[in-house]
Amino acid sequence: MEKEIKKVNNEISVAAFDPDKNSFKTFTDKGFKSVINLQTEEEEQNVSTEKEEKLAKENNLTYRHIGVSEDNLSEAKVNDFRQELETLPKPIVVHCKSGKRSGALVMMHIGCQKNMSGEEVIEQAEEMGFECDVPELEKFLKKYVNEHSNS
Repeated sequence: MEKEIKKVNNEISVAAFDPDKNSFKTFTDKGFKSVINLQTEEEEQNVSTEKEEKLAKENNLTYRHIGVSEDNLSEAKVNDFRQELETLPKPIVVHCKSGKRSGALVMMHIGCQKNMSGEEVIEQAEEMGFECDVPELEKFLKKYVNEHSNS
């Protein structure tokens, strides 16, 4: 299966897969400067968070881990994530297991920046090939964007 990296804009891309040890060299080769991992410690991962951090460092990538799950998804988590997107060296690649969480959080950030409505963000996300087939996530995304747009 082709490992897909979806470019959202010039600063942010989403890796729609769970990276393995070779992915970090690929990220560097593609010009990324930072990696954000949204997988939780409890999730099954190709490489552990600790190992990812080491691989990122070996490949001169700035690394952040913000574990996001259906259980802990909160406004504070999204705010932390958005803060990292603002401050980390660009371009940034964001990953989770399949790209759903990454896509949703990245789109929330962009939607807020562009003062879009939650509905518009969902539409744009789907046009870009991000599936938002988790009703709770879709509901959260719309609410977050509607409350934070233009902030």
